[in-house]
Amino acid sequence: MQDFELQRDWKSLMDRLEARFGEGLDLDAVIFLVGVQELGQGYRTFKKHEKTDLMHIAICRLLMPYGYYEYMGMDEDGWPHYKALAKLPQLNPKQQSLLMKEALLDYFKAAELPN
Repeated sequence: MQDFELQRDWKSLMDRLEARFGEGLDLDAVIFLVGVQELGQGYRTFKKHEKTDLMHIAICRLLMPYGYYEYMGMDEDGWPHYKALAKLPQLNPKQQSLLMKEALLDYFKAAELPN
């Protein structure tokens, strides 16, 4: 995906998400929302360590189609677990941001987020 296409599509996604969840969302907030969605228990108050776990769940889920993680199943508490399949490449912060934005766009496209 070209950089200008990615930025255009990212802005469109953010506009739709902010219309639904309120303004002020950033990349980390969207990743957190994916973690909550993938957990499947709805929104509730999460403890600090659970928030970290939700971010990890989201990152694993988002990078799964790229071959970095494999879904292993749920634990007894209903939390999804993933296995690392490949080491992530060394990326600078801008490259990390672009990778995550592209993965999020793919995720929401597959989920067919309504307008």
